[in-house]
Amino acid sequence: MTVEKKASLWDAFTSWRLGAVTLLSLSSGLPLGLVITAVPAWLAVAGVDIKTIGLITLVQLPYGFKFVWSPLLDRLRPPFLGSRRGWILVSQLVLAAFVAGLGFLAATLPTCEPGSATCTSMPTPDAAVVSAIAGFTFLIAFASASYDIAYDAYAVEVLHKNEHGAAVGARSALYRAGMWMSGNIAITLGPVWGWKWTLIAQAGIYLAMLPVTVFAPEPPPIEGRPQTLREAVWLPFVGMLGRPRALEIIAFVLLYRLADSIAGALVSPFLLQKGFSSLDVGVIRGGVGVAGTLLGTILGGVLAGRVGVGRALWICGVLQIVSNSGYAVIAEIAPATGVVTVPLIDLTTSLPLQSAIFIETLTGGMGWGAFGVLLLRLTDKRFPATQYALFSSLVGLARTFVGPPAGVMADALGWRDFFLLTMAFGVPGMVMLKRFVPWSQEPKEISGEAVEALPPGAAWGAGPLVGWGLVAGLVSGFGSLTVSALLVAVKSWRESKVFDFGAAIHRVLAPAAWTEGIDLVNALVFALMGGVAVAAYLAARGRPVRAE
Repeated sequence: MTVEKKASLWDAFTSWRLGAVTLLSLSSGLPLGLVITAVPAWLAVAGVDIKTIGLITLVQLPYGFKFVWSPLLDRLRPPFLGSRRGWILVSQLVLAAFVAGLGFLAATLPTCEPGSATCTSMPTPDAAVVSAIAGFTFLIAFASASYDIAYDAYAVEVLHKNEHGAAVGARSALYRAGMWMSGNIAITLGPVWGWKWTLIAQAGIYLAMLPVTVFAPEPPPIEGRPQTLREAVWLPFVGMLGRPRALEIIAFVLLYRLADSIAGALVSPFLLQKGFSSLDVGVIRGGVGVAGTLLGTILGGVLAGRVGVGRALWICGVLQIVSNSGYAVIAEIAPATGVVTVPLIDLTTSLPLQSAIFIETLTGGMGWGAFGVLLLRLTDKRFPATQYALFSSLVGLARTFVGPPAGVMADALGWRDFFLLTMAFGVPGMVMLKRFVPWSQEPKEISGEAVEALPPGAAWGAGPLVGWGLVAGLVSGFGSLTVSALLVAVKSWRESKVFDFGAAIHRVLAPAAWTEGIDLVNALVFALMGGVAVAAYLAARGRPVRAE
């Protein structure tokens, strides 16, 4: 019997297959850092009000809903470089063009850096220019999400199973480096070079990465690919939901990082309320936090390669839950009011803070490293673009929707008890892990190769599938609206001690402005996802056949 040699992290830089996957991750992280970090900071120094900046952050939506158009990238094939590298190349060219276009727009938007001797008042931004910047940023986010679809699918197809751990660690490190370059470094260079040339330089990085795409190895041919667009849209759902214990797998994907997501949603507000200055919070989280995340992601991927993804998930899962207790300690020892002066030098104040942030980001990175290996192995190689996008979107949805309830809990319990409670939210994920990945076993039954193991059953007709899909969609949409209204009512009760659920429902269903209609959009998305998921699950499982 031949035993596969486990790939080390060094192999990511000595093997061209792993090296290409690693290098291409730079183009994945670059646009995200620009969209979520640099653009909001740039608009702030250009005098754009905070409400408008908050509204413009909606341009990030393509990252959460990339599964919607991922079937197109699974089905359609560019006339060059194959279905994966072709789309990667197209996305890189589009990103270079849009980022350069954003740079030329920057010349029409004057900025006023705080403390500048040549700028005594904030400029008045032109609304048309700000709208154009928002439009370009949305296009960058869309092209970036499309790049991620093709790139993740390429990684699923080209990597060997024994290379997953090293690849996840190495590509996550370069991905974070890309975010750092386009985000924090861009904020530093913008006032020096000017935002125009800073952004044009970023566009040049995508062009510099084109040779990597052109000469990257082509993945081996995969049998059973969808032959029609309908199959490309439908089969990934059927394949994912047709696995044994499919619902448990989905629940685990949603719950495994729940404790980390809930705590992480409020770390910055917590530190600011405890008296740390915004500058020092940014420096510590950007320095110590990024270092911990990079190291943890690499360790998690390597650990999965060495002890197996099952045991790595157990080790990293427990560590990332326990690490939240560090913030509970900070809540007790940090001052309740006032600004902590020079925390980076005053070790009495800063050392516990830096330790808590480093440990939490280190263990969170480890959890993501092992979890990333699992996502690679869960994905069916017949349609990797759509399935990996589905799994990553599940993670994104869990992260996106924990913010409001986290705020309510922190307000009601106080910071110490809130962070202690977040540890309890990690238990359901570990329970689900125990159900299908005991400590002593590897999760072989949930590998993407196990997609054919469907239970026997007669095919459902189109009518029942549509009917059950509509019912599930209505229930999902109604549930989303109910939760939204409940959150509005709780907020009103906290402010005025009046709990009016009826008024909250009216506010959700009839928003005063279109900018407040996000709850209706959420309900529509949940309805669509719930309906499609149930219909796909029934189609995958089949209708039970009565024994004669």
